[in-house]
Amino acid sequence: MGRLGLLLAAGLWPGVRLAGQARSGGTTFVVINDLHHDNAAECDPWFEALFRQIATRHSEAVACLALGDLANRGRPESLSALARLAAARLPMPFLPVPGNHDQDVERTTRIYLEAFPGRLNYVERFGDWQFVLVDTTQGADWADTAISDQTLAWLDATLPSLDPARPTVLGSHFPLSNVAKMCPLNADDLLRRFLPFNLRGVFAGHYHAQTVRQRERFDLVTNVCCGRATGNHDGSERKGYFVVRASASNALEREFVPFAGPA
Repeated sequence: MGRLGLLLAAGLWPGVRLAGQARSGGTTFVVINDLHHDNAAECDPWFEALFRQIATRHSEAVACLALGDLANRGRPESLSALARLAAARLPMPFLPVPGNHDQDVERTTRIYLEAFPGRLNYVERFGDWQFVLVDTTQGADWADTAISDQTLAWLDATLPSLDPARPTVLGSHFPLSNVAKMCPLNADDLLRRFLPFNLRGVFAGHYHAQTVRQRERFDLVTNVCCGRATGNHDGSERKGYFVVRASASNALEREFVPFAGPA
């Protein structure tokens, strides 16, 4: 794993030296993953209820990250339904990234981008916080994948324009820690680009289970799925999402919030 592996094994991350230089006063955001919308009759009420719960309980959140596999079979009607329901029900920005199942029809992100224009690789800022959302997929492949040269080139062009001292959150579909199964083979190539940054949390989906790889200042995590049409890889039946709250010192605390579907 080279330099990055040694740093991770030692619990070190060079960007933490900047942690005291930028204090944001706290923020809150929601992280959902693996929605797997399938058919409108059963899934639309499920997600309408999910977004209503998020809007009601977490109205203070600055954003809702949606970390891939929005559609169960990549159909355009599923992706457009989620875009419509999120826009209608959520009072905060909906920040998706593509998953492998979002490319089941054509093995490209074209259909996904029709529903979510500009939401492939991008940065959003809320106060002093930087959210970097990246496409980690390899078409519809689900294992033994590699993050694309396109995504890595986008990072090389974009990261120099960001402030490395600002608290930063990274979101992707595929997990970026080998604690979780199905981590891309070149995940280290992506993570090492964030070595100079004040990284505060790395959130991912794809592996439907709660996993944590702890670092000195941040965790790399995955969560159970939040969809009606699929189950969890760990065999658990619970569905839900994270509400993530930052303290004045920019430490992130995660709360798992269950979701049981429409009343």
